[in-house]
Amino acid sequence: MPYSINIIRLLEKVDPTLREVLLAILEEIEKQRKQWEETVTKTEFNELKQIVSELAEAQKRTEEELKKLVGEHRKTREQLGGLAHTVGYILEDRAYESLPDVLEKELGIKVKELKRDFVEIAPIKKRDVDSFLKKVARVERHFPREKIFVMVTYQVSPQVRSYIEEKGIKLYLSYQLKMPRWL
Repeated sequence: MPYSINIIRLLEKVDPTLREVLLAILEEIEKQRKQWEETVTKTEFNELKQIVSELAEAQKRTEEELKKLVGEHRKTREQLGGLAHTVGYILEDRAYESLPDVLEKELGIKVKELKRDFVEIAPIKKRDVDSFLKKVARVERHFPREKIFVMVTYQVSPQVRSYIEEKGIKLYLSYQLKMPRWL
């Protein structure tokens, strides 16, 4: 208990029984003082209420901004999807124009007619190859003649390239194909 030297001197002059009572009172005062230090005052409480209120408002504004960002992110993803489709269409156009010449040059196959169909596979992964082959198997009965399977992509890993070759699919990278004249 921190007491001033003056109080200690005065206590030395007091009767021992009274000194014990006074020391007990001082100890209780010290105990109460420590409790008051740990207690929040009304002013402090009101300040905390104000801070909590401000934080709640900030939270609301943050949630509103986050909601806007989610909406903008959704729009961006839609635009990115459209861009991905555009790139895919350009790749298809390059393949459509170039494949007949490439197939004749490399495999001696004269292509009379090239048909465009909706199959989107880029960049190619093993599961894409397997999915492609499953689709081919489903339409196989509609086209009973001999077929050559061709995949065109921007890039492919060495493992997937080997897998494509194992499956008997002819692979072309986009840079191997001529750009359409209209681009």
